[in-house]
Amino acid sequence: MKLRILLVLVLFASLESTFAQKKSKAPKNIIFMVGDGMGVAQIYAGMTGNHGHLNLEQFPVVGFHKNQASNAFVTDSAAGATAFSCGVKTYNGAIGVDADGNPVPTILEIAEEKGLATGMVATCSITHATPASFISHQASRSLDENIAMDFLATDIDVFIGGGRKFFANRSDSVNLVDSLKSRSYQIANSIEEVQQIKSGKLAAFLADEQQSRFSEGRGDELVKSTEVALDLLKTNKKGMFLMVEGSQIDWGGHANNTQYIIEEMIDFDHAIGKVLEFAKADGNTLVIVTADHETGGFTINKGSTETGMVEGKFTTGSHTGVMIPVFAYGPGSEAFAGIYENNEIFHKMLKAYNFK
Repeated sequence: MKLRILLVLVLFASLESTFAQKKSKAPKNIIFMVGDGMGVAQIYAGMTGNHGHLNLEQFPVVGFHKNQASNAFVTDSAAGATAFSCGVKTYNGAIGVDADGNPVPTILEIAEEKGLATGMVATCSITHATPASFISHQASRSLDENIAMDFLATDIDVFIGGGRKFFANRSDSVNLVDSLKSRSYQIANSIEEVQQIKSGKLAAFLADEQQSRFSEGRGDELVKSTEVALDLLKTNKKGMFLMVEGSQIDWGGHANNTQYIIEEMIDFDHAIGKVLEFAKADGNTLVIVTADHETGGFTINKGSTETGMVEGKFTTGSHTGVMIPVFAYGPGSEAFAGIYENNEIFHKMLKAYNFK
């Protein structure tokens, strides 16, 4: 009897040790997902509109970040995304530069230098503030053509979004699409063409500038684009860094349009679901979901999970300065609990990768 008890105790100790090792191991992959303008009310509006549930509920670790810019209490997407991508607080409008305008290496560039596969997917122009901040270094987010040129300074494997005109119909008459082709990128101009790509490098332009909203023609492009990006990047044995943005939750907030927020939130959550499926099957992937800021001063006065009805109210047509939730899943996720500055997310990702 004593021997049996001893064997059981040894077995539990072994299982506990194995669990601890799995919990503490460094992830090979990090997938960083940004719901632009997504505060707690936007999340709960999406949850209510989806009859009470979202894939976000599967995340075991939740924290909050404080997101003030270096020059303002309320951040914009450029300063907010630069904090994530570069680990520095900077001024509103800054793309991949610090508060003095100096270029700072991004997590995507660092991952690339370490030999990892890299990619970005967005439901806006790929030169827009959030994706731009992971690959470009410019004084202003308004410099779309300069930002597009910076794509040629990297070796990013996959990028999917809008913004074709900043590459193909530029004021300097330089055709960056041809330059991409010469660097072995396959060019796609529709979601159907994106889905045909099974290997290699991909540059996809799903709109001349900004993609349409989910209910006005874009449909499930974000989910499909995310699936393709994962399939292309996962072939790298060293791992990957992928940034996925649900860009238009923010636009629903700016428009003070509750239904716009709900449909974009649910669409983003569908992409989160696909990423979680990948992470669970892979077992070596850290998934982080957050937002740069909240948009609209949005709140919910009435709702019904049975009907999906949400009555939303707004205090502004711009951004607000409230704390933003951070959700994490996978190896290294425990580091994202608590309350911290937004630029700490960069340093937490570096530490998770064991990059110095």
